[in-house]
Amino acid sequence: MTEVSSKKPSMLDKGGRSIVALMVALLVAIFAFQLNASMLSPALATMTRELKTTDSQIALTQTVFFTAAALFSLFLPRLADLVGRKKVLTGILISTILGCAVSAIAPNVTVLMIGRILQGASGPVVPMCLIMLRVRVSEEKRYAKLMAILTSVNGGIAGVDALLGGWLAGNFGFRSVFWTMAAIGIIAVLLVAFYAEESHAQDTPKMDWVGVVTLGIAFLAAYLAINEIGKLAGANLSLVAGLVVLAVVFFVVFWNVEGKNSAPLVSTKYMSQRRTWGLLSCTLLTMTGVFAIMNGVVPQLAQDAKAGAGMGADIVSFATLTPYAIIGFVFGPVAGMLAAKFGYRLVLRAGILVSVLGVVFGIYVAASPSVWALVVLSLWLGISYAGVANIMLNGLGIVLSPKDNPGYLPGMNAGAFNLGAGLSFAILYAVMTNFVQSAGASAGYIASMVAGIVLLALAFACSFLIPKPEDCE
Repeated sequence: MTEVSSKKPSMLDKGGRSIVALMVALLVAIFAFQLNASMLSPALATMTRELKTTDSQIALTQTVFFTAAALFSLFLPRLADLVGRKKVLTGILISTILGCAVSAIAPNVTVLMIGRILQGASGPVVPMCLIMLRVRVSEEKRYAKLMAILTSVNGGIAGVDALLGGWLAGNFGFRSVFWTMAAIGIIAVLLVAFYAEESHAQDTPKMDWVGVVTLGIAFLAAYLAINEIGKLAGANLSLVAGLVVLAVVFFVVFWNVEGKNSAPLVSTKYMSQRRTWGLLSCTLLTMTGVFAIMNGVVPQLAQDAKAGAGMGADIVSFATLTPYAIIGFVFGPVAGMLAAKFGYRLVLRAGILVSVLGVVFGIYVAASPSVWALVVLSLWLGISYAGVANIMLNGLGIVLSPKDNPGYLPGMNAGAFNLGAGLSFAILYAVMTNFVQSAGASAGYIASMVAGIVLLALAFACSFLIPKPEDCE
């Protein structure tokens, strides 16, 4: 990928110190985003109590954050192409810091939501950091290894972030969690200011704000429809239908606008290519097939006293999410080395295929639950999804991007990750709930695993539609 930079992109200097400094800055920036996404999970009950509100209201603040993150991801990487990536990344981090401060002093849920929206600007931090690394490291094998190190942080900082969030909330209140996030954000701003270099895309026309608005409305409508479907029996089907129609209408408007714009957010030529719809389909199906398994079904199975392992809520993370995050964090760099040797697509397919086998093992775990079986399942999917498939999908978003618009595909891919996460809970929980009502809890867990296998099999098929990066040049 050829880039135009305000300074000539440097390769590794003697001793590799320049790239090491950049890597540290980008790692801390991703760390700052990841804390906003995961550190609050164990503090939600404390937030409900200290703000004197309900669990549903606090859960809504989480939905607001992830929705904002998805929307910002659609256009900020492209804006960064045009006005400068270092400038936009710095602005994102400053917005995140302000959001943390607003959330920390929030007297009520309304102010907390405003803070979480500001924090949502951090949504595209990962793809932007990967693009900035790409500018400095053009050699494919070296980039694959370094990209994997950065992306492995995105799966959680080896589970320490959630544990630290719980400890801070329990000892100092939920506000201390936000102040800790703000402190990390300040460090990230300083490191980016000193060690990152400004860069732009080859061409820098005006930003296509009409495209941003129409795509944003289409995406938001689809996202809200998925959230409503996730309520299952309590879903308002008329609202879902209206949101789906709104999403379709505005996507058609977006497509027509982009076809007539000389400098579109995303050209219709690129949207019709396999590099776009092949990758986005694979990302969406992979996330839908596995995300709710590890972040919902497995923890619920672990805590189920009748049909599961009967673990306490205070220790369930140690048997599920913590080993999942740790092994994914550790295995990420290994996946990068494998991608450097065998290519992104082959490693991605291996990751998805092993994830399918992992969820097949999950059927056995659902039928005969035990603590150790849950640990094995968590480690299995931690390697195959968090440590391999997730990283390869992020990397492909960068290496498949066209020279004249390197920000659009990483941004849309980030949107596919977020949309897939929402769809995963909506679909897998709908399947699980229907079978629980008709055949019991164990059948519900097994059915959700089977649904995950079907979706992952479709993702595996879609992986063959993704072109080789060199074929897109």
